[in-house]
Parts: sequence; structure tokens; C-alpha cells
Amino acid sequence: MPARPSAVAPPKARGNDSLPPAAKESAVKKPTVKEEESEEDFQEFSDLGFSKSSLDFQVDTDFDPVDAPAEEAAMLFANAQDLAAQAILEDALKLQKTAPAERLWLMLFDLYRLLGKQSAFEAMGIEYARAFEKSPPGWGLESGAADAGASNGKGGNARFKGDLLGGNDAAFDAMRLALDKSHALRLDMSRVKAVDAEGCARFMELLLYARKHKWEVDLLGRDALLLLVKASVEAGKAEQPVSGKECWFLLFELLQQQGQQDIFEDLAIDYAVTFEESPPSWDAGRVAAPAPATQETAEPEMAENTGADDNAYVLSGDIRSARFADLPDFAQKRDALLIDCGSLLRIDFISVGVLLNLLMTVRNSGKQIVFRHPNRLVAELFRVVGLTGVASLVFVKH
Repeated sequence: MPARPSAVAPPKARGNDSLPPAAKESAVKKPTVKEEESEEDFQEFSDLGFSKSSLDFQVDTDFDPVDAPAEEAAMLFANAQDLAAQAILEDALKLQKTAPAERLWLMLFDLYRLLGKQSAFEAMGIEYARAFEKSPPGWGLESGAADAGASNGKGGNARFKGDLLGGNDAAFDAMRLALDKSHALRLDMSRVKAVDAEGCARFMELLLYARKHKWEVDLLGRDALLLLVKASVEAGKAEQPVSGKECWFLLFELLQQQGQQDIFEDLAIDYAVTFEESPPSWDAGRVAAPAPATQETAEPEMAENTGADDNAYVLSGDIRSARFADLPDFAQKRDALLIDCGSLLRIDFISVGVLLNLLMTVRNSGKQIVFRHPNRLVAELFRVVGLTGVASLVFVKH
């Protein structure tokens, strides 16, 4: 009867019994080595899938989460889609409260100014102070001529011609006549490029004349004017002439109108130390309402580039499809090119592209280019198209 299969020793065991001791030991170890290699192979495969280097490869360290909403808002604003730009910035700021995101906050501050949304501006100022632990920008318009030429249908409209100098009789006489005629005057000061003590005194005299008669004077471009007047006062110089006080008084008036109480009070301390007398007092009831935005113009007015200010090429208003034909000649006559944007509300994508091409030629000639006081939305558009690669930006300090 044949043997049953179960009685036969397994081939592996039978082979091992017939081997020498050294061979037996070798045969016994081989499966263990294979098992270890398999585990190592598996471990290496696991490391490949979840290693640190794999994670590092997936992270783009150059990505800036602020760029996308900033660029989108700038483009929308350039296309006059203000409310859409506002929505983009407001949504971004719900999540962005870090230092790199500050430029989004500053863009929205400027947009609120230009849209006349003071309540929203002030509410955001509280959040800004909490997030960044510093004072927010003041309500006063940084872009002085964002409101140039606007009319609300009430009273007269006039532009102060020339500089705020004591000898500018024509401008002061015209202002007096306009006040007597309309009793409510919207006065554009955005083209004033220089002031002196006598000019400040005469201007304050007319403002007080209007206040005495309870007439309204709405100053457009008052932030740009404030910068000029501020540069003419110097704390601690008690020997300055008494007439110099008028520059201080006009500065107090402008700060009062813009609602910048903290700066007003700091200036009051400087005034008291300098002149050893009591300064004007803050009056919350005299804070001026925000001025409305300008009406759209087909081409910017640039007459001031031909003589009113020999140092700066001025951009103003709402620029659409501009060619800047006079810019190359203006730049050629100067060692450096200063472009004043303090009166610029908006510039469209076509115009800024033309401007970039012209300025690249100027920069290639070795000249320095500086944009002075653009609003933050315009500045972001400059960054998007690459203008910041050929020029520097200087902002109004808040």
C-alpha cells in the first residue's frame, strides 16, 4: 500500500537535515535577511511618500496671498468699478490682519475717502489700530484733487489761480467776489504749489470773513495745501516774525476741517511752546464733510506742467486714454523727473501702459524718476504694470 502523502517530510525540512551545520545556519538566515530587506524597502517607499523634502517641494515660498486681491482691486478701480473694488478689499481684510496685508488696508482707506464713506472709514480705523497697534490714517483726503472741479449743485465753484502768496492780488480778489456773489463757494486749491506768511494771512482773512457771515467755503485739495503750509511752520523758532503765526493759524484751520484732532493737539503744544501763548481750541462742530469725487474727464489738464511748477510733472483728475505727449520734452530738460500725483484720482490701464513705455526711455537715459503722493489704489496699479521697476514712490505720511 503506498505511503500517505502526509507521512512524507516536507522538502525544505528534509533538505536542511541533510546539509552540513554551516550550510544549515546559512539556509536558516536567508529568509530572515529577505524579510529585513522587504521591511527596509517598504520603509523607504513610505519615506518617499511622506518625507519632509516632499512637503518642501509643494510649498511656494514666493507666493504672497496679498498680491491677488490687491491687483484685482487696483484693476477694478482703474476701470471705474469702485464698488467691486471695495467688495474685494473688504472680503480680503476679513482674513488678512498681518503686517504684509497693511497695503490692503491702506488701499481701502483711500477708496473710502474717494467714495465719501466716512463712517466706514472711521470704523475700519478702530480695527486697524487693534491689528497694527498704531494710529490709522486721518480722514483728510490724501489725493487732494480727487474732488477737483466737482459740484453738488449748491453755491459757486472756483479754482484758486496761482500760488498762495501775499502778492497774488488777482486770486484773492476773485475769491472775495465769488464769496460775495454765491455765499457758498467750492474752492479748488489743488494747483497751489507755494505759500508764504502773507498769503496765509490773506487767505485766513477771507475764511474768517465767510465765517462771520455764516457762508460756506468748501476747500478742495486741502490735504495737498496742508502739506505746503505745514512745511512753512517750524516749532521752537520764537524769533520768527509775528506774521508767521498766520501760517500756523491756517494749518490749524486745515487740520480742523479734516478732522485730524490728534495732529491738531500736537500742533497746539508746539505753538504754545514756540510763542508762549494759548493756541486755538479744537471745535468738533467745524469738521468739514468729505468732498465728493471728481467727474470723469477725457484727458487730464496739464497746463501746470508748462510753467506753474518747473520742478514736477503734474497728473490730475481722472485720466483716460492719455498720451502724455509733453512728458518726454519735460523730462529731457531736467536731471531727475518728479511726477506729482497729489491731484490724481485715477488712471486707466491704457494710460498707465503709455506712461510706462515713456518712462522706460527716461530711465534708460540714467535719470531718476519719482512719483510723489499717489493714492494707494493708483500705486498698486503702478506695481501691477511694472512702473515700480523704473520709478520710486513717495506716499503722504498719515
